[in-house]
Amino acid sequence: MPDTLLTAKTQLESAVKNALKKAIAAGTLIEAELPQFIIETPAERKNGDLATNAAMAGARVFRTAPAKIAQAITENIELGEYFDRCEVAGPGFINFFYSGEYYASVLKDVEREGSNYGSSDYGKGKRVMVEFVSANPTGPMHMGNARGGALGDCLAAVLDKAGYSAYREFYVNDAGNQIEKFACSLEARYLQLFDSSVPFPEDGYQGGDITEHAQAYRDEFGDKLLNVSSEERKKALVDYALPKNIAKMQSDMEKYKIKYDKWFFESELHNSGEVKAVVDMLTKKGLTYENDGAIWYKNKDVCTEILLKEGKTQDYIDKLELKDDVLIRQNGNPTYFTADIAYHKNKFDRGFETLIDVWGADHHGHVMRMKGAMDAIGYNADEFHVVLMQLVKLVSGGQVVKMSKRTGKAIQLGDLLEEVPVDSARFLFNTREANTQMDFDLDIAVQQDNQNPVYYVQYAHARICSILRTLANEGITPRECTVEELKLLTQPEELELINHIATFSEEITAAAKEFDPTKITRYVTKTATLFHKFYNACRVKVEDEKLMQARLALCLAVKTVIKNVLDMFNIDCPESM
Repeated sequence: MPDTLLTAKTQLESAVKNALKKAIAAGTLIEAELPQFIIETPAERKNGDLATNAAMAGARVFRTAPAKIAQAITENIELGEYFDRCEVAGPGFINFFYSGEYYASVLKDVEREGSNYGSSDYGKGKRVMVEFVSANPTGPMHMGNARGGALGDCLAAVLDKAGYSAYREFYVNDAGNQIEKFACSLEARYLQLFDSSVPFPEDGYQGGDITEHAQAYRDEFGDKLLNVSSEERKKALVDYALPKNIAKMQSDMEKYKIKYDKWFFESELHNSGEVKAVVDMLTKKGLTYENDGAIWYKNKDVCTEILLKEGKTQDYIDKLELKDDVLIRQNGNPTYFTADIAYHKNKFDRGFETLIDVWGADHHGHVMRMKGAMDAIGYNADEFHVVLMQLVKLVSGGQVVKMSKRTGKAIQLGDLLEEVPVDSARFLFNTREANTQMDFDLDIAVQQDNQNPVYYVQYAHARICSILRTLANEGITPRECTVEELKLLTQPEELELINHIATFSEEITAAAKEFDPTKITRYVTKTATLFHKFYNACRVKVEDEKLMQARLALCLAVKTVIKNVLDMFNIDCPESM
């Protein structure tokens, strides 16, 4: 996939190296190994489009002042087609300025690549599992799940665009302690419908949804569970309620435009014997011990060894207060942690090379434990990554909102999607990095004006479509421009916009590297801003037909970039608003 910006940087690096070799050959610089240097975009674009520190990096090896090395480079460099000139600045930085050929080539890239523009083969097809939301199925999904859903789904989309093979999975905790608590809570609420004096478990689930399930079962089946054993009653209630909760989760995710490749059930791990196998594996490695009738995992020893290898001091490790973990309780039941180890082992065993989990920030302490466990069972802990996500506050009228106006209850994901357009939710949740706390403004989310970021971006796309329709009504349609025609784009607003378009693939790669899809929402928002700036400064319909066609080509390039981002994030891309 051609990428003019990448090509320009690669060619410039070679040109600088060749210039240094020429200077050495001419005796201007002493014979020495070429220094390592960088090619980067200056913070201030007026200082140049690209810059290098090669002169300063070479000061030690060439035993001469950076300014002299910079002069030697500029006197010997052959810039090539993509650069117009270069200048020495400050103590020895060399700034380079793009030529018209470069800007024309960027627009040709977009025209040629179309819907593939921005894609790269950076990931080399590496199989990556992104597990996100994975909400407890014993109750409704909340705002954290809303944020995690948008972040996880859009991260997987970014990884695909960057050349990875991303797989989306939802882990359903349909076994273990929480299901037992769910069963006891349902049983108590069911029995209370017939006898209000029946006590409710101290640690039971207090949500109204538990009562609703019990009432629904009673309405459908009456008192048929009154005269059966507690185990039979609990099983019947769970078998009735749990599938309804899971179906609601799946329905909410579908409404949220999230399609998982797999809904993986924890019960599969128990039924297949994978949970027990993990305990046996750790025991054979000498990493477990028995105490008070329970089987414990030597988490403290494992994590300490890893941290020492990373260069951490014992004092640092002591402050972490690492503790061992129970794998099998006294009653013979495995803990959630044990099942989690088995689940992540299962992921690697299915052929995924990299695992990415999106977790709430309250799971911070679990990250090291899980990395240590992966290392302990023989997997590459460096290929296990966690995106930690901070809390979300819903805000309206400047005040924190906790209750739904419609139901009078705590706002759930389903409520949010009834009050806020899905596109707004998906976009807004991706405007702040996962590791920052977020205020989700309900007022902005429903606005159809430029205060709403997704509307602002969609409007830029619709505006371009409107320009094209207006010109078509006048018999003017875009045509393919020559490089010479595209070189007519010389206004600052035009060049700034093209420069930004050129970085799309680079931004996608950076977002994939850092597991941060919010980079792309910011990128496309800036794309819209720069387009509006260009549109206000440069008339598209002008008498010079060649210039008009060049500007139409720029409009089409912006349209392509915006559509590629919105399509990637599964957000509508309207042609009129």
